[in-house]
Amino acid sequence: TIEEVETLFHEFGHALHGMLTRMHYPSVSGTNVARDFVELPSQINEHWATHPEVLKLYARHYKTGEVIPDSLIEKIERSSKFNQGFATTEFLAAAILDMRLHELTDYSNFDVRAFEKELAAEIGLPAEICYRYRSTHFTHIFANDYCAGYYSYLWAEVLDADAFDAFVEHGIFDKATADAFRTNILEKGSSEEPMTLYVRFRGAQPNPDALLRGRGLK
Repeated sequence: TIEEVETLFHEFGHALHGMLTRMHYPSVSGTNVARDFVELPSQINEHWATHPEVLKLYARHYKTGEVIPDSLIEKIERSSKFNQGFATTEFLAAAILDMRLHELTDYSNFDVRAFEKELAAEIGLPAEICYRYRSTHFTHIFANDYCAGYYSYLWAEVLDADAFDAFVEHGIFDKATADAFRTNILEKGSSEEPMTLYVRFRGAQPNPDALLRGRGLK
């Protein structure tokens, strides 16, 4: 499926982050970086998975070898932007819920349902859109490193969308751009502040408009 292909590209991005590191100590190399930076190498790699130029290199009919037609590529592109207003809103609501839960200092007489309802009203969450996960089974934020960090998935998408724009501007197979990404991002691990490395690669702070365009919201 297309999702399995994207997963392959995604995980290969993590693999590159580890294999191409120039750091001596494992604790500061590869994926041992800030939680809201670790998904950049993997998520940017997903952009190549469904890019028309790349799709035509590997997406072929299993019997005839016929290259994927442009009409199907267009459908894949349109489907990736379907209902993104809903998806983005429910994700942001979950990220805010995560942060607010971890801001609490007094849990006496805590009513989780009332808390969720009050927060939804505060942030103006439309009645038609619920939280992506209810607190009582939101395992990400209680069982691993994503405590108060669920937002990092969306922030990484800001980074990967803006970073991929650099490849779009110069060509998705441009060697100089790829070398800059390797030198400034993949090789450095957590030897410097993530944003310092990113700006060195991109020449500027990430532009959130790239995410909005990628989701079809702008």
